[in-house]
Amino acid sequence: GGEALTTHFYQMMLSEYPQVRPLFNQAHQQSGAQPRALAHSVLMYAKHIDKLENLGDLPAQIINKHVALQVQPDQYQIVGSCLLRAIREVLGAEIATDAVIDAWAAAYTQLADILIAAEAKAYDAIAHTEGGWRGARTFKLVQKVAESAEISSFYLEPVDGKAVITHQPGQYIGLRAIVGGTEQRRNYSLSAPSNGRSYRISVKREPGGKVSNYLHDLQVGDTLELFAPAGHFTLQASERPLVLISGGVGITPTLPMLDAALPTRRPVVFIHCARERGVHAFREHVDALAAVHPQLTRYYCYDRAEEGDGVDAQGLLTARQLGEWLPAVDADVYFLGPRPFMRSVKESLKALGVPQEQVRYEFFGPAEALQ
Repeated sequence: GGEALTTHFYQMMLSEYPQVRPLFNQAHQQSGAQPRALAHSVLMYAKHIDKLENLGDLPAQIINKHVALQVQPDQYQIVGSCLLRAIREVLGAEIATDAVIDAWAAAYTQLADILIAAEAKAYDAIAHTEGGWRGARTFKLVQKVAESAEISSFYLEPVDGKAVITHQPGQYIGLRAIVGGTEQRRNYSLSAPSNGRSYRISVKREPGGKVSNYLHDLQVGDTLELFAPAGHFTLQASERPLVLISGGVGITPTLPMLDAALPTRRPVVFIHCARERGVHAFREHVDALAAVHPQLTRYYCYDRAEEGDGVDAQGLLTARQLGEWLPAVDADVYFLGPRPFMRSVKESLKALGVPQEQVRYEFFGPAEALQ
């Protein structure tokens, strides 16, 4: 029932309030991923309303996504009123009585207040940090590099020539673009270490992807509006071996993590899965690092491998294969990639006995449950 309700809620809100449309990726609406994520979040919140600390990483994930997309307090009013209307319309007045609606209104207000306060604090902190800014800032494309048949890197520098806020390995930026007359907002992982002067994002050209195609068609000198970096999926300092597992364009945030980990001398295992050699981005970069850092071991797995590809496995990444490549069960594991890949990796790590609290992952799109 939760999904039917959230689907109705999104349809109603997006048709009546066009001003909030840019905050929601239409592809995620159509696939049902966004309504599912909201249903999951609302359910988790309702379940733990008396003990919000039991929500774990979920609030931090949501707050970081909101900050990177520049969600504002007045947008919570729109979401709240539409959500309450959807509950009444989908469940009917007999189930969704005035008392039920009042209880939901109180719960939503409590949640909104928590998030609004946390986001305001984040916006202030970003604005008051060296190189930081509030809202959108104009950047120009200074270099564009093809990394594979599908992925290109975009090097972006601020038009004002001033410093940019440093980011942690694993964070992403928010991007605002007008595509075909419509405002769109997206998050993209930062794929290079922080340098205080510029940012690099590496984006896959998705078939039919509005924003990814728009980006791939940009020329050097074109401008973009960026929101400051955010993100909760960041490399944590530790003595334990580090394992970075990525699928496809999920490799992007693992690159700055790899660069940050290598000088610490901790053993690093880098595992990347790609469909085939032609779409494997950053292979030369990782190979070059492995050649000079003895503590780095890298493994590649392709769905389709050909003679001379130099891969370590073919087909889907199995738990058995992962078990052979893990340096130890007591490792810190970070992973990112397409949803089915992530689900499979999460199950494999659990089966292999890697402690749950040492496993971290991030979502490209809405933060759904990885069940």
